Amino acid sequence: MKILMVSMFANHFFNWVNQLENSGHEVYWIDVFDNGAKVESIGWVHQTVNWRRKLDFTGRQGLKRFFPGIYKMVQSVNEKELSEIVDEKIKEIKPDVVQSFVLFSACAPILGVMNKYPDLKWIYSAWGNDLFYFQNQANYLKDIKAVLPRVNYMFADCSRDFEIAKKYGFRGEFLGVYPGGGGFEFNFEDNIYPVKKRKIILIKGYQKLFGESISVLKAIQESESELKDYEIVVFGADGKCLEYIEGSGMETKPNFKVQQNIGRGDVMKLMGQSLIYIGNSISDGMPNTFLEAMIMGAFPIQSNPGGATEELLTHGKNGFLITNPLNVEEIKTLILEAIGDKNFLEKAVMHNFKMIKPILERNYVKNRVLKKYTFIEQSIGN
Repeated sequence: MKILMVSMFANHFFNWVNQLENSGHEVYWIDVFDNGAKVESIGWVHQTVNWRRKLDFTGRQGLKRFFPGIYKMVQSVNEKELSEIVDEKIKEIKPDVVQSFVLFSACAPILGVMNKYPDLKWIYSAWGNDLFYFQNQANYLKDIKAVLPRVNYMFADCSRDFEIAKKYGFRGEFLGVYPGGGGFEFNFEDNIYPVKKRKIILIKGYQKLFGESISVLKAIQESESELKDYEIVVFGADGKCLEYIEGSGMETKPNFKVQQNIGRGDVMKLMGQSLIYIGNSISDGMPNTFLEAMIMGAFPIQSNPGGATEELLTHGKNGFLITNPLNVEEIKTLILEAIGDKNFLEKAVMHNFKMIKPILERNYVKNRVLKKYTFIEQSIGN
């Protein structure tokens, strides 16, 4: 089966598409925002990059630097739209199916093209905030309602988004719930510490637009005396989070640390040493860092926008759900309750190891995903 994938340049996408390597499918990719370079990690995929500019004329960089206004005018006629390159590739490749990852970057801009080919099947992969957050904004909702009736198949990272999709016109075949980047490889098993030897409270420092790490930091500040024997570590801190940390004086505390510019491997190792992981946001799908925390044995305290997190986390059994991401007192209570019962934490972690971790394993997820592509292929054949 020929699959034309339309997606932004993102590790989630690269991890997902690599599930199809050696599957017998012929896979093509258009980089939505034209990052400009081919991606080695998906070298087996036919990649369309450097497509946006019609002409790469001499002196373009100088014009851009010294005469930005003129450059912008030139580029307005020198750049292709995503819909143009998708149309070109459909005619050239003659795919059996198009798969778009994220509605607003990879579905809405090509809806007109897909409507030109009503018999061409279309898969939509919903990620994160794609539907849950943007359904509340009129311009985005208009696109949601326009796209979903045309879509034939849908993957999602949580069941919540399937319910939202049905509400706004999706009548196709739901292919199931899977992590946005496919399953996880368990490469860090040697870094998993016993629960009773863990002393780190790990916080994701995301604050922009959807994040609410500052509410967590305030809860930590209000619990300073109770947490004096724990190491508080913030990773992935964005500008707003760092600004709060600096303004509050938290960085001067001997048990407080900010880990900046660390890769996924180091985050996984940190999680394997952490007693508690806290992720807090006003909107998300199924958070990858939450899944990684469970894989590495950190007790999760996680927000639950729209009920997504509770699909895998039962409050009081294998973690705690934050019902109000802005409620500092609630978050403080959950943290103190968690550190107050190490036996409970150990049972919760063992539950996650036994019941959650196996269903997130890379090959387990991959085999299920590949069956869905086979189903699509057979449906098209019929």
